[in-house]
Amino acid sequence: MGKDAIVSFKGIKDINAEIALTGSKSESNRALIISALSDNLVKVNNLSDAVDTVTLNNILNTISGHTEGGDYITVDVGHAGTAMRFLTAYLSIAKGLFHLTGSGRMKERPIKLLVEALQKLGAAISYAEQEGYPPLNINDNFKQITRNIKIQGNISSQYLSALLMIAPALPQGLSLEIEGELTSRPYLEMTLSMLEEAGIKHNWAGNTIHIDHQSFKECNLTVEPDWSAASYWYSIAALADQASITLPNLKEESLQGDSEISEIMIPFGVRTSYIPNGIALKSGTSVAIKEVLNLKDCPDLAQTIIVCAAAKGLNLSFTGLETLKIKETNRVLALQQELAKIGVLLIEGNEVYTLDCENLNFPQKVKFQTYDDHRMAMAFAPLSLFIDEVEMEDYQVVEKSYPDFWKDLEKAGFTVREV
Repeated sequence: MGKDAIVSFKGIKDINAEIALTGSKSESNRALIISALSDNLVKVNNLSDAVDTVTLNNILNTISGHTEGGDYITVDVGHAGTAMRFLTAYLSIAKGLFHLTGSGRMKERPIKLLVEALQKLGAAISYAEQEGYPPLNINDNFKQITRNIKIQGNISSQYLSALLMIAPALPQGLSLEIEGELTSRPYLEMTLSMLEEAGIKHNWAGNTIHIDHQSFKECNLTVEPDWSAASYWYSIAALADQASITLPNLKEESLQGDSEISEIMIPFGVRTSYIPNGIALKSGTSVAIKEVLNLKDCPDLAQTIIVCAAAKGLNLSFTGLETLKIKETNRVLALQQELAKIGVLLIEGNEVYTLDCENLNFPQKVKFQTYDDHRMAMAFAPLSLFIDEVEMEDYQVVEKSYPDFWKDLEKAGFTVREV
């Protein structure tokens, strides 16, 4: 367990800041796999400094010189869920024997659908411990049996992205049929757009995506700053009395589905202006939100939006949260437990989740648990605008995606003091 920190904000809640965000973790991790598959024909600029990306980059660099035969190499992704999914596919077609493992929580996160899809393609993967979960033993005798794979679309878009990225390297290519509802479609579109930039063509007809065997072209992939990280600044702007926050280099036409935060936060009183070097956020007046907010396409924004709505006393309803239950923690349960500390209920009913803010209150001091989940820490930190002292358990957990989060808060006038 890491150290705790006290987060506070003294004085007038008027925030003026320019915050340079790290590169997108989602884009960075895809770019690294694409680069590895291309034998480094594809170069990557502006990589994220998030721990997940650093971990994946180090792993790929370590195994790049490995040849077939010999003993199993242990590949430990720690808490990096994206790395686990992407490497499961990548290592299945790589030369060498690999024992792919991770943290205790990672061993509780299901991976069966992806493993079964890869096995049907011809991958030699077995479970080292519990069936359906990491760790995995991956052998290098991949022999493609078929190009036709079906996989559910409502479990994890990372399964689909993992398969699509290795598709051009498969002798027969890949024909991927998505069964049922597709969750997090923007992340799939991001993967395909980045592959296309690297010279890989695809055809998406109905619920099936075809990618033929083909070669990558030499190119540079430049990673945009992280819109997921930007979401915490939208929350701060919504909760401050006044805010003017500039976030350089974010694009209006972004590959990242989490750019939807700019539209979602309009009723919360936050306006986004696209300026020559990025975006500018201005706080304003909230308006009533009557419709149910569907976060299916941007689940990584859910904690930010739900906590912000709770702090503003908005009894909103949400759908599209089911995948949150298999993330770094069960994020729905974690939200319910931590929101209760400010008197707010998050009530689940037939996959619709509704806030009850009738008993909302802000104690002088609250300790929030983070559950080894970076997004819990960053979603709840803005409540220090209302609570004199927010004690954040294991505050350095933010290194997973946004290592400079606490430093950036201090730039904006917050005080962060390690306990």
